[in-house]
Amino acid sequence: MKKLFLTIVAALAVGLGAQAEIASTHSDQGSDNPYKKYTEKLPFQMPEVKAPVIPDRQVKITDFGGVGDGITLNTEAFAKAIDALSKQGGGKLVVPQGVWHTGPIVLKSNIELNLKAGAVILFAADETLYPIIETSFEGLDTRRLQSPLSANGATNIAITGKGVIDGNGQYWRPVKKEKVTAKHWKSLLAQKGSVEMKPGYWVPSEGYAKGEKGANMNVPTAKTPEEWNAIKRFLRPVMVSLVRCKNVMLKGVIFQNSPAWNLHPLMCENVIVDQVLVRNPSYAQNGDAIDLESCKNALIVNSRFDAGDDGICIKSGKDADGRRRAMPCENVVVEGCTVFAGHGGFVVGSEMSGGTKNIYVNSCQFLGTDVGLRFKSARGRGGIVENIYIKNISMTDIKTDAITFNMYYGGKSVAEMIEDGDNPDNTTKMPVDETTPIFRNIDIKNVVCNGAGRAMEFNGLPEMPIDGISLKNVTILAKKDAVFTNCKNIKQKNVNITLQK
Repeated sequence: MKKLFLTIVAALAVGLGAQAEIASTHSDQGSDNPYKKYTEKLPFQMPEVKAPVIPDRQVKITDFGGVGDGITLNTEAFAKAIDALSKQGGGKLVVPQGVWHTGPIVLKSNIELNLKAGAVILFAADETLYPIIETSFEGLDTRRLQSPLSANGATNIAITGKGVIDGNGQYWRPVKKEKVTAKHWKSLLAQKGSVEMKPGYWVPSEGYAKGEKGANMNVPTAKTPEEWNAIKRFLRPVMVSLVRCKNVMLKGVIFQNSPAWNLHPLMCENVIVDQVLVRNPSYAQNGDAIDLESCKNALIVNSRFDAGDDGICIKSGKDADGRRRAMPCENVVVEGCTVFAGHGGFVVGSEMSGGTKNIYVNSCQFLGTDVGLRFKSARGRGGIVENIYIKNISMTDIKTDAITFNMYYGGKSVAEMIEDGDNPDNTTKMPVDETTPIFRNIDIKNVVCNGAGRAMEFNGLPEMPIDGISLKNVTILAKKDAVFTNCKNIKQKNVNITLQK
């Protein structure tokens, strides 16, 4: 009897252990989902967003020959580790303290890349390691280099931890002289092989200069493989590219120094970005922090962004390519975030040709950005931006407009437009067709801005005015008053603008 009793106890223990493993694997799928609160009381219907399910299994990069000495190239070690985990059904790849020098990393379904404190993944400054691929950049179908960190068509993926992912962006990016110190500019000119394409505009290589000269909206005219390979540096990639993925989480990690955009979820569903820090130098060309493009059901919460371009940006493709894709960016919550610098704090456009709807922005702060709330588009885009709800926004030291709607965007920041004296024709009407952008039904309330160049600018198209904007409980201290052009149904309640002397 005693032997039988011990056998039963052992069997129960094994069963309970199996249940515990299943429970830990699926812990975020129960009623205690910590992200449920973000979708409970929205002004639109949005399904609950849940964290990805990652199997309770883990390996270390060192198990596959990885060396974190900052010199050894770990591309093969990362590939072997991810492949081994994938064959077992997935799990967590742990990156311990150290500097892990590597070429591109490709995540697969059911994989979590976990960076421990002190871990730095440093992507190699070597264009030969990054193949040319078919992709989308700035909303257009084109070719670029493979991103340093990517996934395509994956389900249940995560990048988590307390470490750093660095894209070695200074190897790739052009620089404008007025954005850096004299000492920095001098050091750039001294770099072997670099080119000052025009006064005050530096690019890192002859190949980059050749690519830019022949490009139209960053889409090169190269045709043969030889021509494409000759301009590889110009094809600088976004650092983290997640395409058509489902159940994605980025949590806790520092993402920095990207070649182009930093984080780019494209056509993804069920996305969580939580407690991340995304940073780029202030002079980083196309250095957007996060561009959420044609995604559905996404949370961007409790995070910080310090960018050389737009901070938190919502997109859905550009012009005919975006309209053909026809995938709006919809059901998005942005809450508890800080943007320190960049062209815009929260931004919609200018690539919004697939449409944008059901966006909720709450309890965010923009500190020293060029613009606070920035909506931008242009004729030719098409698309409808509607049902945007923004509240509880605090801003300080905004360089230009606290709030701006600009339907004449031409690739410049608001500061650059003012400096260049741009004055678009906003009186001549053009025919309305599928290329006419539409902005309507946007609710903005409980906004405080201490210090702006101008309170607000609404500059709509004469043939398609900005329609149905509600401003409530807005207090702005600015050098210039608000300007409204080509707008209708603008409701203002308790809007107070104080002009600085």
